[in-house]
Amino acid sequence: MTRLRIGLLGASRIADKAILQPAALLASEVEVRAVGASSAAKAQAYAGQHQLPGWEASYQALLQRDDIDLIYNALPASLHAQWSIKALQAGKSVLCEKPFALNAAEVRAMLAAAEQSGQLLLEGYHYRFHPVFLKVQQLLQSGVLGKLLTVRSNFSVRIAETPGSLRHQLALGGGALMDLGCYPLHWVRQLLGNELQLQQAVASCHTKGVDESFSARLLGPAGEQIYLGCSMAEHLNRQHDAYLELQGEQGKLEVFNLVAPHQGHQLRLELNGQTQTEQLEGESTYYYQLKHWLDCLRGNAAPLTGGQDALQQMQWIDRLYLAAGLPTR
Repeated sequence: MTRLRIGLLGASRIADKAILQPAALLASEVEVRAVGASSAAKAQAYAGQHQLPGWEASYQALLQRDDIDLIYNALPASLHAQWSIKALQAGKSVLCEKPFALNAAEVRAMLAAAEQSGQLLLEGYHYRFHPVFLKVQQLLQSGVLGKLLTVRSNFSVRIAETPGSLRHQLALGGGALMDLGCYPLHWVRQLLGNELQLQQAVASCHTKGVDESFSARLLGPAGEQIYLGCSMAEHLNRQHDAYLELQGEQGKLEVFNLVAPHQGHQLRLELNGQTQTEQLEGESTYYYQLKHWLDCLRGNAAPLTGGQDALQQMQWIDRLYLAAGLPTR
């Protein structure tokens, strides 16, 4: 089997967990060839730190390499559309980190470039491929909970506002909903579909236009009451909270740490007055995401992220911001 070759667009911290570590486990199928950064010094230092065989002093130089098949785009959200499109036009498949872009208009341009180039473009919702989420889907679809009544989903992480913090800058796509709340929104959309009705959206801003916390209430397709929440406020009681609750007429399912279950998680199912807890074995979410990318490229799987899912996701983010009285990114 010919190994596919990855280039890292940006000297990002997340690339180690998202690409380098899973690539080492899939070494017979893929290899990371080079990193492209905003300067030669940054690229060279990153390549040395992670023992990469190559580096480039610019993003464009990375895209021009003929020993790269795939691009992992972990640049700031404000650069996702521009450089994903350039990578697609250079004949590379792209895995772009979430949030996919700043707004729905940018996503449409990205999808058009993917269609024109014939290249695969995926969005990095890594949780989507892990056995824990697949188990949640299975339990919901089995009907064991009965008619679904309420859904509560939240992802909050204390994030200090430091000089240059991307998450606190409007122009760079900052905001709790963009960085954190996109996950519980995606969970709900994957489980219940995209036919949701928005009832209320509220944002709390510390910096002008940048939501520090965000909450929303929606109705599901069968009348389910849906509550979404996220926060990056420094005063949070817990450092990290990634929680999903599905309450049905016959039972309740709680999932603790759905974002990164490989770092510790729990499934808690309450039925007939009895509580069952379960923890699933498995690799990291990023391992399953990389495996899915490779399977899609080889025709062994259909893409589960990107495409219309990415567009609908960003349309919802735009809609939520406008409903809360904030500008779209």
